Amino acid sequence: MKDKQWISGWKDEVIAAALLLGFAFFINRGIEIKGLYMDDLYLWSCYGEQSFREFVFPLGSTRFRFVYYLASWLELMVFGNRIGWFVPFNILLNSCIAYTVYRFGKRLSGRGLVGFLCGILYLLSRMSYYQISQVYGLMESMALWAAIGIFYCLYRYLTDEVERKWFVPAATAMYFSVCFIHERYMVLLPLFYVAFLMKKEKGLKPWLSITGAFLAVQAIRFLTIGSISPAGTGGTDVADTFHLSDTFRYAINQVLYLFGINAGPDHLNGLSWGRSPYWVHVLVVFADFLLLIMTVIFLITVIREREKLKKRLPVICLFLLFIALCIGSSSVTIRVETRWIYVSMTAAWLFAAYMCGVAVPKGEEKAKLAKPLLYCGLFLLYGVLMLPVESFYRGKYENLYYWPSQLRYNSLAEETFGKYKDEIFGKKIYIIGNSYEMSDFTARTFFKTFDKERLAEGTEVSFIQSIHDIGLVTPNMLILREDPAHNAFQDVTDFVRRLKFEPVYGCYEDGWLDESAKVRIMAGKEGKIGFKFYYPGVITGLEQITVTVNGTDNQVISITSNTVTAEIDVPAFQVTELAFESNFFYEDASEQRGEKHLSVVASITAN
Repeated sequence: MKDKQWISGWKDEVIAAALLLGFAFFINRGIEIKGLYMDDLYLWSCYGEQSFREFVFPLGSTRFRFVYYLASWLELMVFGNRIGWFVPFNILLNSCIAYTVYRFGKRLSGRGLVGFLCGILYLLSRMSYYQISQVYGLMESMALWAAIGIFYCLYRYLTDEVERKWFVPAATAMYFSVCFIHERYMVLLPLFYVAFLMKKEKGLKPWLSITGAFLAVQAIRFLTIGSISPAGTGGTDVADTFHLSDTFRYAINQVLYLFGINAGPDHLNGLSWGRSPYWVHVLVVFADFLLLIMTVIFLITVIREREKLKKRLPVICLFLLFIALCIGSSSVTIRVETRWIYVSMTAAWLFAAYMCGVAVPKGEEKAKLAKPLLYCGLFLLYGVLMLPVESFYRGKYENLYYWPSQLRYNSLAEETFGKYKDEIFGKKIYIIGNSYEMSDFTARTFFKTFDKERLAEGTEVSFIQSIHDIGLVTPNMLILREDPAHNAFQDVTDFVRRLKFEPVYGCYEDGWLDESAKVRIMAGKEGKIGFKFYYPGVITGLEQITVTVNGTDNQVISITSNTVTAEIDVPAFQVTELAFESNFFYEDASEQRGEKHLSVVASITAN
């Protein structure tokens, strides 16, 4: 009997994990990383140019996140130049986090369905954009997972009737680690002290261990970066930019975010609340009303069952303090990005699961089926209402400050390495326009990410204003143009090649001309077209090539040696038609490609 229950339980877990994994890939479909830029490209560059010690333990930097850098080093080592693997990996990692959230929610509520909803809400959230769409998303995912792990251990420390000696050491170890994933989570220190106070912890070891971990973190930070003040966003320092009024305003905004209200500007959340459509407002208000009903019922239950207050109050305080600390740590810099709210949002959903477990204890559903259906149904209905809201805001990711640039570099990767593979290396890449303001670092480094040797040797990127800035298109050239309307690049190499040099007849890619040939060619700013003729046969001195310009002007070029050069003047920046008539042909040619015989090999230039 026990074996059947165990097998049934594992079946449920496998099904839940599979559904979460499938939903994660479904909801994040369309998100891709095909080319690296900005922070991701810099991280990749550091990995390739620095030693293991310099990369993982960057002494003298503004940040010292060796736990994250170690994980990142391993990720970059495994993936190599497989840029397309980062998003699937991020999705897989967040599926694992969602399963953790599901298991925690299931424990808090006593119901697998409620826990599963917590996992779905985690994956569905619009706040996941950075964790999925950037290589640096690994840092946010690791930090969130560790923060939730800390909370889980302290929750078990407070609530388990049987003492588990590993909860506090595990939480302490995760606290030390998360401080070196992202220093923002140093703020979770008071959570330990409050938990110890509520547990009436008399032993010195827990107090000393977390205090020692915090002091060790500060000592390491001071020795490695010369400061204990955390760095802010955008290259700022928290100590320099902190303002109490701004912090309070940002904290209020984050509370609004927890209730589905986009309180910030479009470039940080996709679409602000004021610009969101009416139906979104209605759904969010109804969803918040359901949360209000759940909260009222929960408070009534807690007040009525005063005998359980001693057990429940510490957990409630732990939840509220954890959310408050996470909000506070994200409010002290120059702006609030929704990815920072993700951990407090996840804790809020878990708190809702806890409220379900308190309002409707596990054992009541058999006797009073209507009560769990009514109360837990409120939370399920909340999820149903938020599904279209979250999906709508996910459709506004293009408004995020970095999203257009990511699309541009995805397109650049598609139009270059995606089309030409390793042939791209060694080419001269000309980009018409530079409204995207590509940095020199990006131009130098971007194509190295696709090379197994990390060199992209000979590949050069140059910016031109128009096709008049280059001569004829040669095999080692690639011409791109910016397409700002679609945040993309277009490969116009073939178009420019035909515009610059169009064979009409008797002219072939390997340079051979028939006895009669005609081409159309665009001259450069100097209005000069150069010729280099090579005749592999025996020279008699009678060989001549007559070049007719635009059907009227004839120029005769005598072939007095195997290699002869010549130059003619034509109108600058205009397409000129040139007809070639040779009074000879190459008798030893092994083939005849057109109606006439092959005559001479010609190299034509227009500068």
